[in-house]
Amino acid sequence: MSSDAPLLNDYKKDFFLKRFPQTVLGGPRLKLGHCAPPYVYINQIILFLMPWVLGGTGTFLYQLGILEDYYTAALSGGLMIFTAFVIQLTSLYARNKSATVKRMLSTDILAEEDEHEFTSCAGAETIKFLIPGKKYIANMVFHSVLAGLMCGLGTWYLLPNRMILLYGSTGGAVLLFFFGWMTLCTGEYSLIVNTAVETATFQTQDTYEIIPLMRPLYIFLFLSIDLAYRFMVNIPALEQMNQILHILFIFLPFLWALGVLPPPDALFLWAMEQILEFGLGGSPMSTHIRLLIMFIISSGTAVTSYFIPSNVGVVLFMTGLGFLLSLNLSEMGFVFQHSVTRHRVETKSKALPTGSEKHFTWKECLFYVIILLLALLESVLLHHFACCSQISKNSPQAIVGYILMILLIILWILREIQSVYIFGIFRNPFYPKDVHTVPLFLEKQARLMKIGVVRRTLLNLVSPFAMIAFLSLDSALQELHSVSVSLGFTRAFRMVWQNTENALLETVTVAAVHLLTSSVHTRWNRSLNTGLRLLLVGIMRDRLIQFISKLQFAVAILLASWTEEKRRKSTTTLCILNMVFSPFVLVSIIFSTLLSSPLLPLFTLPLFLVGFPRPIQSWPGVVGTAACVCADTVYYYQMIPGLTAALQSAMAAGGLGLLLPGSHYLGRFQDRLIWIMILEHGYTYCYINIKGLELQETSCHTAEAGRVDEVFEGAFAQEEYAKICSINGHFGNVLTPCTVLPVKLYSDARNVLSGIIDSHDNLIEFKGDLVKVLVWILIHYCSRRSSMQEHVHKTENEEKASLGILPTLNTSPQNESPEDTVSLNSGTLDDWSDDVLGDEPTTKKGNEEKHQLKVLQSINLPLPGSVESQVVGDHSIGKVPENSFYKAVILGYPAIDKGKQEDMAYIPLVEFSCSHSHLLSLPKEWTSDCLPKSKMREMSLLFPEDWYQFVLRQLECFPSEENVPDVLEEIANDRVLKDFYAHAVMTCYFSLFGVCNLDPTPGHILKVYSGVLPWSVAFDWLTEKPELFQLALKAFRYTLKLMVDKASLGPIEDFKELTNYLEEYESDWYIGLVSDEKWKEAILQEKPYLFSLGYDPDMGVYTGRVLTLQELLIQVGKLNAEAVRGQWANLSWELLYATNDDEERYSIQAHPLLLRNLTVQAADPPLGYPVYSSKPLHIHLY
Repeated sequence: MSSDAPLLNDYKKDFFLKRFPQTVLGGPRLKLGHCAPPYVYINQIILFLMPWVLGGTGTFLYQLGILEDYYTAALSGGLMIFTAFVIQLTSLYARNKSATVKRMLSTDILAEEDEHEFTSCAGAETIKFLIPGKKYIANMVFHSVLAGLMCGLGTWYLLPNRMILLYGSTGGAVLLFFFGWMTLCTGEYSLIVNTAVETATFQTQDTYEIIPLMRPLYIFLFLSIDLAYRFMVNIPALEQMNQILHILFIFLPFLWALGVLPPPDALFLWAMEQILEFGLGGSPMSTHIRLLIMFIISSGTAVTSYFIPSNVGVVLFMTGLGFLLSLNLSEMGFVFQHSVTRHRVETKSKALPTGSEKHFTWKECLFYVIILLLALLESVLLHHFACCSQISKNSPQAIVGYILMILLIILWILREIQSVYIFGIFRNPFYPKDVHTVPLFLEKQARLMKIGVVRRTLLNLVSPFAMIAFLSLDSALQELHSVSVSLGFTRAFRMVWQNTENALLETVTVAAVHLLTSSVHTRWNRSLNTGLRLLLVGIMRDRLIQFISKLQFAVAILLASWTEEKRRKSTTTLCILNMVFSPFVLVSIIFSTLLSSPLLPLFTLPLFLVGFPRPIQSWPGVVGTAACVCADTVYYYQMIPGLTAALQSAMAAGGLGLLLPGSHYLGRFQDRLIWIMILEHGYTYCYINIKGLELQETSCHTAEAGRVDEVFEGAFAQEEYAKICSINGHFGNVLTPCTVLPVKLYSDARNVLSGIIDSHDNLIEFKGDLVKVLVWILIHYCSRRSSMQEHVHKTENEEKASLGILPTLNTSPQNESPEDTVSLNSGTLDDWSDDVLGDEPTTKKGNEEKHQLKVLQSINLPLPGSVESQVVGDHSIGKVPENSFYKAVILGYPAIDKGKQEDMAYIPLVEFSCSHSHLLSLPKEWTSDCLPKSKMREMSLLFPEDWYQFVLRQLECFPSEENVPDVLEEIANDRVLKDFYAHAVMTCYFSLFGVCNLDPTPGHILKVYSGVLPWSVAFDWLTEKPELFQLALKAFRYTLKLMVDKASLGPIEDFKELTNYLEEYESDWYIGLVSDEKWKEAILQEKPYLFSLGYDPDMGVYTGRVLTLQELLIQVGKLNAEAVRGQWANLSWELLYATNDDEERYSIQAHPLLLRNLTVQAADPPLGYPVYSSKPLHIHLY
């Protein structure tokens, strides 16, 4: 390997070479990183051989004829229990005796495993090193008793005389006795002395001390077969199995060391999945709780069917329960409970869903009830009246078999037509070519959608009833009940609904084989009923698909290693060895296929191991509970509802191929990568998990994302005149394109603003536009405030309950994080130089800012008219402080006592000429004399009076007034009100430009846009009014956007066009910073457009970023599921066992063929790092 991408660095190599012998021996640490006294090693050897000494004592007495075999087992077990308790109590005593010493933290965590101080052979530190002990007292007792039981039964299992009788060879018995006790010693040591770190690691932390039970579990499995052989005589198969297992018993330490055998928790979940899917006809479930519950219910169904005495009753029971268990009953129960609760609680809010949702739910339930009744009726009638004794070419069951064959062919054709490639190789001539826009794609896909409706009808309605007819006509249901009939047909009637496509393939296969071999007397026809045949065919179908996928993955690994030019010299030997020993590689693939375990390529090299069996999800945690949340997560949150709806349509039509739990899909749009996994599948539904990968692309991420784009472009961007059936040029890739999905999401456009923001003419116009925008924003703010105040008064008179709502909305502060609060720190004069080429100016977040904002952090500071709002009645209002919200300037009373200001209006010292002017008056605290009068007179000349009057006349407010235009005309002619606005607007204007008040520079604009104001005499006045500050900042940002639009679209001709621009900004845009919390809120609330100004220090240019919400196409392809499982298995082994967390390790390097880096990212945390992971999402498939 190259030096920059090592398999294991030197330190990790040394650590691995110390850990692996410990794993092989079951826990003894015979290779330490420092020089330890000899007694440390001697004590470990004694403890390791102790079970052999105790068992050997009993064996010696048995061989001398002093004790019977069962007394020998009891003696050895009793001595072992006593010894185990002594060992545990000694460890507990040493831990209590040793003083607790707090050690300094070390950066070299792995080295601490070998840092021990030994004072004596029996010292407390020595005992703690040899016997770490158990965390729980209950485990001390349980593990000790289990150790005694294992030693006793193990002694009985390995008695020499017994093995001589079993094999008829003394030499073989001696070898089995010696190596068998080595196996027992490794299991005992791991259980009661020191647990080995297992290569087969499933959980990241062993909270409940499950790992010590792993080796005893497998030992007891072997012992149980021997006990069954002892007490159940005359069973040749059991004797042969016992002989084979005695030989296999001595190889258990190597299987444990290689990580082939799973830990107890993974074994339990894997076994339940396999039995539920292949034995009971179910599906892997989306959560472990659902899996356990469904396993218990399904097992009870199979057992109950055995005890039903009536043949008709059995058919009805299997048909009904098979249909019901294939439904998503938990989701239906939740919807029903929600509907009942909503019906009981009479709510007056119009925002809640109304009867349409409930009506749809009841329609769905009615549909399922009708299907169930028809299925029951069909099965009982056919079974009672049309069932024949045996199948023949003209029997009713054979005729149904022919119909099923035709259905299978039609459904296969209709499914393949929906995807871009047929068999993943040939370009589908019916799929749209060169599609770039959603309308064009939907127009071309209309025919395929009609075909999808036909396919969905045949799949969900016709095929299940045809298969029920085939099963109901089977002669085996007429015979006496047996375990095989109950098990086989319970699974068959369930599979009809649970996975209709697979059930159809299995049924057709069984029917075809039986018709072809009906005249041949084979065990298949003679001994197996139809239910068991379907079960065996189902297992073979699944294992065949796995074998093909694993073989493709192995070939891809070989090609990937060979095609990497930088590493070809080091991988050539491995490739040659794989070709020379290809039979052994094939055996590994077959073995992993039989176990349904991942094929583990060590370090993603062509060194293939058999990974331990694990659940289909590959990870122990609950789906969707962990993700590396960052600023990019919000983009995936926003797109999930639309993506789910698009997936529903594509899955129902067959565009994503055969839907199997454990299937993985990859979606791509611009810089977004979406990882989709199917968790569960049933009748008309499935559960999926969606993960979002990081948007900040590293070099590895970029390389693989580029290959993904290349693969999709080759499939979907073909010219109209291209070949009708072209070949997939990326067939060897683990990604096969499927279809495109129209989804409503944000497109991200980044533009360079050079020539716009630094144009002298634009900067001069910027100053004049800013005054106009300030006027427009302040007038509209006061207009909304007046309307809200009028609404509040009406509400107070009509409904007293509203009095309890308004204080909550307006006076309860909302705590915001420091990142959410705009900086009001002006900084130093050096900060206000125009040299911003080194670093982009950003909001300061130092200690000084935190000190300045202490008063402001308890106040909610939304931009009025922004996305954050509260609903009161039918009106949406911004959340603002109560004082500034309600205290208006009204006319003619003397000063008011300060203590009563909460209940009374603020009073100016002058009178308005219009009696309605107070409705648009500014709050009293927004009037100021911070600027000198001469400066204010100079600034007032810049106030656009004509624009001010135009804006006032365009207002749509005062619904209580009869003659609104006349009222607005009077207000527009009120000179006092105009002077108030001029004073406030020009003071804000002065604050935004600072002392010099020169033409703004690009650096100045970026700083103010980011919330960093220059110093001026009005600085404190503005920053002490957070609401007004937000309005001024909003006006500044609007003006910048206006400048960009004028440069792009042309100059503004009149006031009406300017008003249209500002109204569009107010309603359809969020203009701010990407780091703002309100940016995320705007995305989640789906604002049509978002704009942000930035600076690229590398290129030295100002940039504009625009997000546009629109319906766009996401390209989706299917991943090789075994390639994903294999790479995840290697990731688990590398990080959890070899602790190889080097960020530059070879196995995480990009490879376009394997998509290695993306696959690692998509793993569940803490091993992977997706930025978003959804909880299981329910998808309707109809």
